[in-house]
Amino acid sequence: MRPARLTVLAAAAVVAALTAVTGCAEKGDAGGDGAIKVAASDSACEVSKKEFPAGKITVDVENKGSKVTEVYVLFPDDRIVAERENIGPGTKASITAEIKAGDYEIACKPGMKGDGIRQAVKATGGGAVAKRSPEMDAAVAGYRKYVQAQADETLPKAQAFADAVKAGDVEAAKKAYAVSRIGWERTEPVAESFGDLDPKVDLREADLEANQEWTGWHTLEKAVFKDGKLGEPEKKLADTLMADLTVWQKKVGTAEITPTSMANGAKELLDEVATGKVTGEEEFFSHTDLVDFKANVEGAEKAYQLLKPVASKNDPELAKTLDTRFAALNTLLDKYRADKTGYDFVSYDKVGEAERKELSDAVNALAEPLSKLAAAVAK
Repeated sequence: MRPARLTVLAAAAVVAALTAVTGCAEKGDAGGDGAIKVAASDSACEVSKKEFPAGKITVDVENKGSKVTEVYVLFPDDRIVAERENIGPGTKASITAEIKAGDYEIACKPGMKGDGIRQAVKATGGGAVAKRSPEMDAAVAGYRKYVQAQADETLPKAQAFADAVKAGDVEAAKKAYAVSRIGWERTEPVAESFGDLDPKVDLREADLEANQEWTGWHTLEKAVFKDGKLGEPEKKLADTLMADLTVWQKKVGTAEITPTSMANGAKELLDEVATGKVTGEEEFFSHTDLVDFKANVEGAEKAYQLLKPVASKNDPELAKTLDTRFAALNTLLDKYRADKTGYDFVSYDKVGEAERKELSDAVNALAEPLSKLAAAVAK
């Protein structure tokens, strides 16, 4: 799961956001005369235009503050239209989105914490979402089939983990834990679109907010790998996990998926790796971070491969770069497992700092061009 700063907003990125809007972000200081300019600082979020025509918009962000920031375009109820994370002090970034007429907010988050500093804006007129090509329709259909398959395959694996917990069998639960999460980790950006389901299922202890109930995989991870005790509370939590995952399985087929949401989701999966897996924070008790890591990369690569016919046509150099970087990262990951077809990876607490940096560098090398995929498919 993404860090706490995104739990509320990401959980609120519901179906309507994907239905109404497609968004993407790319590095650089791009943007034309019509761009909405945002000057972000540690105490302000100055927006050059409070009203603009609906349709395709560009938001040019400049971080004039001393803290790393992130900028969101939001519906009034906090659903995400588009976002850009990790904008360093003194740097610029550009966000593009296709947006319908209505009221929105632009939020800057200095330090990437809290609700951010917000400005109300309005999109006017009747700008329309661009018609999709047959290749894009095929990509969306393929991805929809993929996410449903991941959910369908996850349920029995998660049930095996839950059954071991309910039987009080710690060793069986340890063996079933990581593999039960693979389908979820491959498609987590879609799962995050269903209200508060993601925090219920995948919240880490470090991200708990005051008075928040802790449920899901990581609660049981702690009981299994740290405490080694499985009593009545854990048995109930296992049932709750299965109930929540069953909701996910039933809902996933209804998700609104677009080419740009697929591309942005692929980038989000790499962000997941960078912020949770490489650091070893996601699987704090089990140290199975490399299993999640691999699943995130597989999910990102699947979205890319489905979009590749469009990306190759619109930006062939980007497609070549992505092919190379995905291959390099997969090769590096293979160093940490004996069977390259399995998910028995080295325990992450055995991976040294130099090796973690090597993994981090490979993730960053892929994440940078991957951040351009949404723009490439939206051309």
